[in-house]
Amino acid sequence: MDNQQQRVWMHIGAGSFHRAHQAWYLHRLLMQGDTRWSIALGNIRNDANALLTALEKQNGEYILETVSPAGERKYERVTSIKKVLPWDEQLSALVAQGAATETGVISFTVTEGGYYLDTEHKLDPKNPDIQADLLGEARTIYGTLDRILRQRIKQKSGPVTLLNCDNLRHNGERFRNGFLAFLALKGDMAMLDWVKNFTSSPNTMVDRITPRPTADIAPRVEEKTGFKDLAPLMGESFIQWVIEDDFIAGRPALEEVGVEMVKSVLPWEEAKIRILNASHSCIAWAGTLIGLSYIHESTQTQSICEMAWEYVTQDVIPSLTPSPLDLDAYRDVVLDRFRNPYILDTNQRVAADGLSKIPGMIAPTLIECYNRGQIPRATAVLPALFFLFMERWHEGDLPYTYQDGILDANAMHARFSAADPLAEFARDEALFGPLAGKPNFEQLLRDTVQSLRTWITLQTNETVVSQ
Repeated sequence: MDNQQQRVWMHIGAGSFHRAHQAWYLHRLLMQGDTRWSIALGNIRNDANALLTALEKQNGEYILETVSPAGERKYERVTSIKKVLPWDEQLSALVAQGAATETGVISFTVTEGGYYLDTEHKLDPKNPDIQADLLGEARTIYGTLDRILRQRIKQKSGPVTLLNCDNLRHNGERFRNGFLAFLALKGDMAMLDWVKNFTSSPNTMVDRITPRPTADIAPRVEEKTGFKDLAPLMGESFIQWVIEDDFIAGRPALEEVGVEMVKSVLPWEEAKIRILNASHSCIAWAGTLIGLSYIHESTQTQSICEMAWEYVTQDVIPSLTPSPLDLDAYRDVVLDRFRNPYILDTNQRVAADGLSKIPGMIAPTLIECYNRGQIPRATAVLPALFFLFMERWHEGDLPYTYQDGILDANAMHARFSAADPLAEFARDEALFGPLAGKPNFEQLLRDTVQSLRTWITLQTNETVVSQ
């Protein structure tokens, strides 16, 4: 690690999660007196311009409110973002900072769908955004990094770590494979060789539930701290970050602030993605279908909590055993976190990006159950819930806008207008890989969907009666 030179950690993706997670850890280092690294924050798209403007006015500082399941609130002024990179169509500030010699890490949070991977975890070259970037645009992380690193080579700025901080299994290597495939499609062999030799892409596991900021946070922050914050946010008190220690150009002393630096993140990421992320989506889809708005309400509904518990207990834990983690205890901690009534995390936020979550977080457990001769009845509930959720979307009957980075709305409407939408769904290789088209899997989905239709009717009637 460099002891003298001031170094920059540039982050792409000006969302709440980065500010509640990676920026918080870097802030803790600053509070310990280690001022060698600071963050420069930017965005690929113009949808964060208001936030970037607010942060610029506050010199990058903001208040993070955390709340425990017991309702204990804490307030901390996060100071690690020392440079806010303004957005323009050419991403000029992002390119300039990413190409600068002092930038040793470029990290990113662009959501699961932002990597444009198919069920084989390969880059989907047919996607319109990828096609545009192959022609020189910068709509995706690939086109953006291509532009940044091209300038970095020109300036002879040296190696840099490319750090994926999204909920994606094997996130570093899958991003890297996608990026190398992108460069190969461009036919840029010189750039391809440079990336192979002068960048590293460690796998990481990140965890902190961070809902979208709501209007009540700013007044509470001002009351408690006296700071009239234009960009406050709130997250749960729990936090975790596990990173493979493979930084090619130096790194902050993250182990000093509780980050777990390991040789392989595999046990942690598998547990987190399958137990936390997949259960989270299950709860959000189920809660939405019976008229609930928040994750804690949905988790506190016994039948929904049982769906998640059974999915983990019956199918996931056998798939992940043996593990260095206590998986039963991890399951119980996760469900307790979801019950936190103070977080006010919405079903809308967690329900997003299902088309990436099914193949990435849920299909592996389905496949492994079949491979060991077990019928994955508990896991089948999750894609069945998503089918019913998207059926509501098709009918225009969701209570909110569904957000999905890879949703082709016309194709999805066509699927649900077909004679047998469930057959179309069950035979989708992009969702289910080798299970697509298998009669026993399709029948399992049919039976599960029918059972869930009955459950939804009963739950809805109970809600009406209780009102």
